[in-house]
Amino acid sequence: MLAPTRELASQIAREFQLLSLSPRMRAAVIVGGESMDRQIRDVRNGVQVVVACPGRLVDHLERGTVKLDQVEVLVIDEADRMLDMGFLPQLRRVLRAVRKPRQSLMFSATMDPEVERVAREFLSDLVKVRMNDTSTPPAAIRQAIYPVTQESKAQILLSLLRREGVNSAIIFARTRSRADRVTKLLARNRISVVAIHGGRSQNQRNAALAGFRGGHYSVLVATDIAARGLDIPDVSHVVNFDLPEAPDAYIHRIGRTARMGKSGEALSLVMPEDGESLRGIERTLGIKLERASLNGIAMPDLATSAPAPAARQSIARHAHGRGRRKNSGLPSPKERSSSGWRRGA
Repeated sequence: MLAPTRELASQIAREFQLLSLSPRMRAAVIVGGESMDRQIRDVRNGVQVVVACPGRLVDHLERGTVKLDQVEVLVIDEADRMLDMGFLPQLRRVLRAVRKPRQSLMFSATMDPEVERVAREFLSDLVKVRMNDTSTPPAAIRQAIYPVTQESKAQILLSLLRREGVNSAIIFARTRSRADRVTKLLARNRISVVAIHGGRSQNQRNAALAGFRGGHYSVLVATDIAARGLDIPDVSHVVNFDLPEAPDAYIHRIGRTARMGKSGEALSLVMPEDGESLRGIERTLGIKLERASLNGIAMPDLATSAPAPAARQSIARHAHGRGRRKNSGLPSPKERSSSGWRRGA
């Protein structure tokens, strides 16, 4: 079984152990950031299922420490996310190592032309099963946007998290550095928070998820690593601190709440520069999202605000990744406010 992220691979292995009817059925997890020697021992001790991320599995194939010539069933989970992350060469390498004939199953939240093409490359006698319309989030999710300015964004985030009923929240940020800055802001304001993103070690990521699932932390700040596949129960709120550019990313993010028949809220902080992304999301959803506001905080008019020119947006996005704050929704180092942002955040 192939999964795009370490967290999803570990989750699949846990679910396999819970659902397995035979104690003789064993699974090994092969992901990056963990000991290859231990993974080799797990496989050599005898397993019936391997759950792996493509990159680390290819490492083992190249070293000859894992062989796949006896595999009878191949499962590719979150195929569209795999392609987004650039795993196509590794997927091709894995499929060359797997025996034929075999049964192959490919799961994908979206089925764009690229995913269709890869499905036809990897699968034979293809049968497509469509479960539901992925462009329609569950009706149990209340969606709303809060128009914000660069100066008010942090203050509004804190106000939302302090409302009654916010028991367990996931906050999505665009980059690792922004996720870390939001985490520091919340910690300074005495909110129990932990971050998860690709810049943290596997042990740190595992501990963050365990602490959030167990209720030790009430807020998880994440990049899109947590938006796909992870099943975290009882998340009452999802907050998009940074609005995603792609509608699919928005749908997957807010899908972390209102799971297992429960209700939830998805709140997005939207700056005037996000107008183009917001319109794309609303077109995909087929609805106009509710505009909300907070008493005592001025809200910009998104309807009359034009998106920033393409060249300027590109520069701003590049600056985000380097920790700069130009046009980012984070106050500059010289600015001070009750939100708690300060130099070094």
